Amino acid sequence: MFGKVASDVLGLSDVGTVIKPQDYDKADADDYVMHEDDEKIFFLIKSKSDEYCFTNKALIHLDGTSATSKKRVLRRYDYYKHEISNVMLETAGTMDLDVEIKFTMGSTQYSIDVNKKHLEELKDLYKALIKIAEITQENAISMDYAKQSLQMASTTLGRGRSEGSLHEQFKEINEIAFHWLMDKHKQYGIRDFGFVFERYINN
Repeated sequence: MFGKVASDVLGLSDVGTVIKPQDYDKADADDYVMHEDDEKIFFLIKSKSDEYCFTNKALIHLDGTSATSKKRVLRRYDYYKHEISNVMLETAGTMDLDVEIKFTMGSTQYSIDVNKKHLEELKDLYKALIKIAEITQENAISMDYAKQSLQMASTTLGRGRSEGSLHEQFKEINEIAFHWLMDKHKQYGIRDFGFVFERYINN
């Protein structure tokens, strides 16, 4: 566990610190990463009250009520379920001590204050989140087009068939449609974005 001593050594406060990969296993969020299913941490921000753990599959947020309380709420946002949008990086002014990365996951808005010494690392996270948002949005559009295409094809095919019973025709069309749609889901339903983090995150 990431106790008071570890927090003090890493200089943690209410402003977030970017944790180095060698210290990922000391963070509480690591306990909730599905290592058994090849889930891996690529970026971790920690303050005294919160942890924001970006894996290849999801954002795991350990939401602390305060810096002095041990009570936490665990929230998990899988990228394929909760579309990322409105990604912004607010750099520090001359007198500011922190920078801020903002984004929306589904209907949840995040605004994370991070020590300005970590600006270069945050630029990498910014690019990764932008790319994941772009991929998921494009895939959603492509999947919608695929469903519309399937509907048109099945309707046209159904009208043109006169031989055989209605039951047999329905069964045949349904089976073709099912397998075709499953192939499209595999193509456009990406759940593992490790390749994005590996491209943009320079640890």
